[in-house]
Amino acid sequence: MSKKLIEFRNVSFRYGDEQPWVLKNCSFTIYENEWVAIIGHNGSGKSTIAKLMNGLLFPQEGEIFIDDKQVNSESVWDVRKDVGMVFQNPDNQFVGTTVQDDVAFGMENRGLPREEMLKRLDDVLSAVGMEDYRITEPHRLSGGQKQRVAIASVLAISPKVIILDEATAMLDPKGRNEIMKTIAGVQKVKEVTLLTITHDLQEVIQADRAIVMNDGQIWAEGVPREIFSKKEALRKIGLDVPFVSRLADVLKAEAIPVTQEPLNHEELLEDLWILHSRT
Repeated sequence: MSKKLIEFRNVSFRYGDEQPWVLKNCSFTIYENEWVAIIGHNGSGKSTIAKLMNGLLFPQEGEIFIDDKQVNSESVWDVRKDVGMVFQNPDNQFVGTTVQDDVAFGMENRGLPREEMLKRLDDVLSAVGMEDYRITEPHRLSGGQKQRVAIASVLAISPKVIILDEATAMLDPKGRNEIMKTIAGVQKVKEVTLLTITHDLQEVIQADRAIVMNDGQIWAEGVPREIFSKKEALRKIGLDVPFVSRLADVLKAEAIPVTQEPLNHEELLEDLWILHSRT
């Protein structure tokens, strides 16, 4: 069994005493080297969870633990060494005049020796496929390239968990696909815990597990295939299922048997090919 890395224990939060609760008695656990997607419509509480994990906010009720450390005003700086965040707009995270300056910034703040910084710089830029852009000015990069640099900057400080809060929301479909491939590659090579916050179920496919938020509460939790099987219920809470899942339903309605809930086009095509070979 993997070690617990993040634990929410009956956490509730609201933005002011007279405001409604944004989170209501939420409890869940995330383990080392796990990729978990937290999904939900706007206002469901998913981004608040990310801010609570990083100590940008503190709960009014309940407890949060990151690597056995309770998140509070006294531990927040230690917690932030373990938790790196990538936001929607990478321009808000750039501080350097070149890509390598930006990636080095966090390492310099932590006082890493120059030799270690240079080694990590090469390592993380290679991990996100940006090694050829070291001396490029960030504003000259595409949206997807900027997000890769933002991910590299977080990787360079060696956090135990990386949170991507709607990190693909401002990208076109091609850019989204590139970032999701980058994330999958990083998670495999670096053995880091990944937490992706999104309202796009297409981004959930590669995750190990998904937590669905609705109205500040955990609505469902399970592997992506299990979550996608709840199509009608997902639509009722404002989430649209991936196209391939809808296509599988159309095929079933036409009496074409699809044996499993497909996660991608390849799985659906393989299923149909097996069916064809039997007829």
